[in-house]
Amino acid sequence: MIKCVILDDELLAISYLKLLCEQIDEVEVVKAFNDPKIFLKEIDTLDCNLCILDIEMPGMTGLQVAELISGSKKIIFTTAYKEYAAEAFDLNVVDYVRKPIKKERLIQAFEKAKEQISTVQKKTFIEWNTNIGKTIIPTEQIVYIKTSEIDSRDKDITLNDGTIIVLKNLNFKNLLEMLPARDFAQVNKKEIIALSSIKVFTTNEIITTIHTEGENFLKLQIGDTYKNSLMELFGK
Repeated sequence: MIKCVILDDELLAISYLKLLCEQIDEVEVVKAFNDPKIFLKEIDTLDCNLCILDIEMPGMTGLQVAELISGSKKIIFTTAYKEYAAEAFDLNVVDYVRKPIKKERLIQAFEKAKEQISTVQKKTFIEWNTNIGKTIIPTEQIVYIKTSEIDSRDKDITLNDGTIIVLKNLNFKNLLEMLPARDFAQVNKKEIIALSSIKVFTTNEIITTIHTEGENFLKLQIGDTYKNSLMELFGK
């Protein structure tokens, strides 16, 4: 399922694009914006995996917007001008669709997006900026993730050898999209655990296989919001 967000400064263009999307199977328009600043303020809070961005907009171009979100969202550019094509593909976007947009052409772009989204979901590693530079981390080495105590925008990842790496400026929603859903679960607002690191599971608490100081094991409190999803993972 493609869940997309539209950004275009022209309301008529938004209406037309929404109309086309409604005619295409497995495509849902989550929200539409005509202001890049409002879009950037809200995008991390929306459940979406694709952004359709107009390039020519006053104040801030779609190219500039894409540079800020391309690490977490797939992008399709729309524009009436062909001269932006090279710049668009330099950003590794899904597709570049010329206006006026035709339904058949948009379907082609969505098919490309589906392939790339599927590939991302099957990835077995995280690639992100960290405290030691841009880093690739195999997900099989991750045992525990928590919100950094120094900066809540950052996330501390603990590896199976005890190494801690700090992911810079990444929220849990986007982080979970990078992780194999079958292998990880969010326990509360500040912590994610690898299922392979769970030693004992109760309705309120998880005891992990991760050693803390002394002979103790790390214990995590389960937030009320996450109890049902955790129960489902364990077939309860």
